[in-house]
Amino acid sequence: MVQINCTIGGDRGLDIGLLFQLHPRYPSCPPDISVSSTGLSRTQCSNIRQRLLDHAAALPPEPMVHQLVECLQQCVEVTEYCRGGQEEVQGREKEETLTAVLLLDHIRSQNRYIGLLKRWTQQLQLTGRLLLGRSILVIVQGERPNIKEFCRLLKTVKVDVDSSGKKCKERMMKVLIETTLSSSCGNGLQGFVVKNYQSLPELTAAFQEINMTMLYQQIRPSLSD
Repeated sequence: MVQINCTIGGDRGLDIGLLFQLHPRYPSCPPDISVSSTGLSRTQCSNIRQRLLDHAAALPPEPMVHQLVECLQQCVEVTEYCRGGQEEVQGREKEETLTAVLLLDHIRSQNRYIGLLKRWTQQLQLTGRLLLGRSILVIVQGERPNIKEFCRLLKTVKVDVDSSGKKCKERMMKVLIETTLSSSCGNGLQGFVVKNYQSLPELTAAFQEINMTMLYQQIRPSLSD
């Protein structure tokens, strides 16, 4: 058991407690992790713990406690940014929901990849669509900090495998567009839905189905024929 107590968050000074339970085969087997803090809710601590577990699973089998503590700092900064934004808009209208369309390079290990996308959208309170075809598109809706964290996870966690079968990150992901929900003409997505398409007309229809035809017209030049 390794226990670490630290203060993170600059002026806010959040006290975070980390407890690592090292497996007898560590570091070949990632540690179990507990996160506690008097300044964060139980849900926030649980979300941070899950992000640390995901990060640990993606690391090579070598000592990783130091890297996980560094990852903790990034997780807390995102959580604090979200909380700070909520404090700033108290008594005012809630910030508009954003819609982002991401272009993925490839999905070879579909079960793992799609499983992670669904888990992250749930943890970050996002909704979305995954459109699988010649171009692989992810449409996500939610608050800006959460969409930013979703993109960060895509590029830093080993979500897929390369052509040789080795686990790899989604470094080639591109953000095609990010806009407010009102200007994207959509009515809001529900859950996270995976849809396959075979042709350009089917892709066009997928955007029409969710009332995002104008958004599709804006990203169309960025897609391969």
